[in-house]
Amino acid sequence: MITRRTALGLLAATPLAASPLSRAFAADYPSRPVKFVVGYPPGGATDILARLIGQRLSERLGQQFVVENKPGAGNNIGTESVVNAEPDGYTVLLVNPANYINATLYANLKFNFVRDIAPIAAFQRTPNVMTVNKDVPAKTVAEFIDYVKANPGKVNMASSGNGTSVHLSGEMFMAMTGCKMQHVPYRGAAPAITDMLGGQVQVIFDNMPSIIQHIRSGSLRALGVTTAQRSPQLPDVPTVGETVKDYEASALFGIGAPKNMPKDLIAKLNNEINTLMKEPEMTKRLVELGGDPLVETPEAFGQQIEAETAKWKKVVEFAGLKVE
Repeated sequence: MITRRTALGLLAATPLAASPLSRAFAADYPSRPVKFVVGYPPGGATDILARLIGQRLSERLGQQFVVENKPGAGNNIGTESVVNAEPDGYTVLLVNPANYINATLYANLKFNFVRDIAPIAAFQRTPNVMTVNKDVPAKTVAEFIDYVKANPGKVNMASSGNGTSVHLSGEMFMAMTGCKMQHVPYRGAAPAITDMLGGQVQVIFDNMPSIIQHIRSGSLRALGVTTAQRSPQLPDVPTVGETVKDYEASALFGIGAPKNMPKDLIAKLNNEINTLMKEPEMTKRLVELGGDPLVETPEAFGQQIEAETAKWKKVVEFAGLKVE
């Protein structure tokens, strides 16, 4: 007996994906609400992004993109639910840095992210910001490197949790500079920043949205952004890569789906998302949230997913991290 899932898989894998039948299927899509899975609780930066994109897709396509929060296991519960969903376009995933990191960090995943999720569109790349307590004497990345090497065992590096992009951005910095810092993981960015302000920890490579207000107020000092280019949000702050050659540790966000989703549906969603990214109001809002909007083909996003996964694999292995 051929199930609906099998039929959809065959549709995506054969020339029917470009047939009149397939195009008609795409023209009618979506005909009911779409589940938009986020692997984190409501209210965080990732959830806010999903709701922003989902609301505009709902308005443009005439069907609700309903954000469904499925937190747990470092984003893996939500991801696995999408991997196992029907590839019919009615379940999509908010792709985020944890997906690339967890591919190596977790020893016993029941899925292979690169293989099992079909890329639809990237929509934002967000920098982390290398930020220090104001009592740290270093005013530049180079001075900070010298400071750490001159004070072995005295510099504590905060993060929002083990294996997060905040943590691994710092691990990458240590790997590429030879600096040795003590990692202090917290349960989220808020308590980490509280201890940064109090001086219990000296440096954090935090996501821009949660740290920028403290930088602008002068209570913390930004030394560098982790993207390849400077951020329009902090135009006077250099990139870490201007000092540490080839350093890049930004957060890439996008939308994915179960593998074998029909190509015409992927193309339709990709076009809609890319159209959103060109809207002035959407561009303004994404920049306010600390990232740069992206316009990408599914193929280009797939290549970026592979590159991000390979990049973080090296950092996870350098740090000797593993979650069973």
